[in-house]
Order: sequence, then C-alpha cells, then structure tokens
Amino acid sequence: MGTEVAGRRVPPVLVPVLVLALGAAVRGGPGPVTCGSVVKLLNVRHNVRLHSHDVRYGSGSGQQSVTGVSAADDGNSYWRVRGRTAAVCERGTPVRCGQAIRLTHLGTGRNLHSHRFASPLSGNQEVSAFGEAGEGDYLDDWTVVCSGTYWVRDGEVRFQHASTDVFLSVTGEQYGRPIHGQKEVHGMAASSQNNYWKVMEGIFMQPSEVFKAERYHAEL
Repeated sequence: MGTEVAGRRVPPVLVPVLVLALGAAVRGGPGPVTCGSVVKLLNVRHNVRLHSHDVRYGSGSGQQSVTGVSAADDGNSYWRVRGRTAAVCERGTPVRCGQAIRLTHLGTGRNLHSHRFASPLSGNQEVSAFGEAGEGDYLDDWTVVCSGTYWVRDGEVRFQHASTDVFLSVTGEQYGRPIHGQKEVHGMAASSQNNYWKVMEGIFMQPSEVFKAERYHAEL
C-alpha cells in the first residue's frame, strides 16, 4: 500500500514533506477519501478552505481558532483524515458515509472540535482546534454525511458533530484583526447550503486491498 500523488506511488515516510512542497498542486479526483490522507476542504457556498493556526479565540473557550480562508495555496489549511476518538482507521481504508472521523490540523496537531460555547461573530456554536499531538477527546468526532457508500473525492459532503449534532458551517461573517478577512467557521443546528464541503488539494492514500476486493466482487 502506498500513497497516491498525482497518480504516482510515494513511500508513506515522505508524505508530510510532499504536502508542504506541493502546496496547491495536487487535486482530488474520482475515488474514495481514505484514512491517512491529508486534504484541504472547501466550503462550496462561500468558496473558502477550512483553516487553522495558533491564534486563540478572545472569547468563548479560548481554544485555537478555526476559520475559512480564500487563498488556495494557504499552508495552514491541510487536515489529516483519521478514525474517531479511541478507534483506529488504518491508512488507506475508505471512509464510509455515516462514519465518525477526526480531522487533525497538520500544522499544529490539534483536532477539529466543537462544544457548547457561542461562536465569536454569529453566536452559533463555536468550532475550534483542540488537543495535543493529535490526541484530544470525544468532542473531536464528526460524522461524514453523504449519499452512497463512501465519501468520494469529487462529491459534496457535510460534517455533523457526533456529540451535539451541529453541522460544520460558514455563513459569511468576517473577522477583523489579527485575522482580517478570514471567515467564521461554526456549528449550525440546521442543514443548509452553508454546510457543504468538498475535497480540493491534498495527498491521498491509495485505497486498501480490502476496498479493491469489495469493488471487484460488486462488479461481478
């Protein structure tokens, strides 16, 4: 099992280096999103990528902020796809619709997180980045909501917080300093067009042999 970068296999040890080197050069395509992949996620309606950096909220939880940025080449918009808290999702395993996952911010090692604090601008539910070295708690778990069997790279999906049921959303509220121009990311109770996300640039782990066997038998 290897890693797919623009159709070529790359040893796993080189993946983090390649993510930083390739920037926005590698795009998603047909096929499933797999555990271990490192991706950028675009909010379809507002055309911003899910972003985080080591700037903390000045209100609410005071945890690391999560925002939306318009720059496609932003280096702080990479997230690693992992299994839910206390579970292992082996590298290359396709993510199923309805499966709970974690999204770990590549630059800081904190997980996409939500809890019952009000978000700074809209007053919806705060979304933050939490934990250390990829380990946080059960509030880091998000369910992939999509149609079909698997989360596919060219499909639009929603992420529903497993504990509070809100959807990961952007509604257009924009920050001033020190993160001027970035848009608020928050949790919304209702499903809407503000909730849809699509995989863009990234490094994609090759689907596991189990997935290939399942697909082969389905085609017989």
